[in-house]
Amino acid sequence: MRIRHEQKILRGMTFTLAFAALQFFVLVSAFAKDTPRASAGVAVGAQYDTTHVYVAAADLDKFVASFVATFGGKPSPRITANVLPVPSSTLAQYVWTPIGTLSTFGFTTPVPYPFGQERNGYLVSDMDKALRAAREAGADIIVDKFRDPIGLDAVIQWPGGVKMLLYWHDKAPMYDALESIPDNRVYVSPDSADVFAHDFVRFSHGKIVADDKQADAGEIGRRGEKYRRIRIESAFGKMQVMVSDGHLPYPFGHDTTGYHVKNLADTLRKAQAAGAKILSPRFDGDDRSSAIIEFPGGYIAEVHALKAAH
Repeated sequence: MRIRHEQKILRGMTFTLAFAALQFFVLVSAFAKDTPRASAGVAVGAQYDTTHVYVAAADLDKFVASFVATFGGKPSPRITANVLPVPSSTLAQYVWTPIGTLSTFGFTTPVPYPFGQERNGYLVSDMDKALRAAREAGADIIVDKFRDPIGLDAVIQWPGGVKMLLYWHDKAPMYDALESIPDNRVYVSPDSADVFAHDFVRFSHGKIVADDKQADAGEIGRRGEKYRRIRIESAFGKMQVMVSDGHLPYPFGHDTTGYHVKNLADTLRKAQAAGAKILSPRFDGDDRSSAIIEFPGGYIAEVHALKAAH
């Protein structure tokens, strides 16, 4: 009797995991529109760069509602599953907006190391090829590839300590192109800036589009000073590298993504109406105006609008 009871439990667990995997595939595929095209290297497209947001499970609803009210778009259905290589459980929800995408997590168990430290997830066309390319470019594989309900994942770390996740799906997702591509905002020291930029460009098959050693440091909360700002573009999307001595006033350094909007004032009004707080007020830099906001649940983001070219 006990053996039959345990077999019944096992069959139930198998069904539950399979159902969770199916739900997760449905929620990701709900946004499928355009067939992704492979580019040079392993990148698939900027619309597949998802910012990873970890909030308390109790805060997930209000965070997602606030984010969507600010930027538009829509959230997927939510699932509860183990998406890691070790025992754990999280609420998981994908959020699509026309200016960037999120993978949100509300863990109901402790978060295993080093998860929660990866800033984003990059979709790759081939996981083994991506990991080889990352190693060859100078990255460490700090979490080797593992299966999740719908594909493979791995976590890599670049010089300077920048962590990101690579992911691959059993069935390729297909999303609309974004209206504007967000910045992956990376803070590094002068000791690692050149190595990081070189290594990431090699991996991404991208290019440095700007390297300003006298950028206005008001962008990172230090008005009246200068700092080095590197901008990189690749098929993965945009990246802005802030090179500093680490003397960063709060909340700078906590922002991992910068969202490009058409009208900054309107966006800030929407954000506040949706429960977000302005942590650093509008700053007018050389080519953009920006602010730092915090959404319910603690997610901190930069928001910017470009100035008209003269």
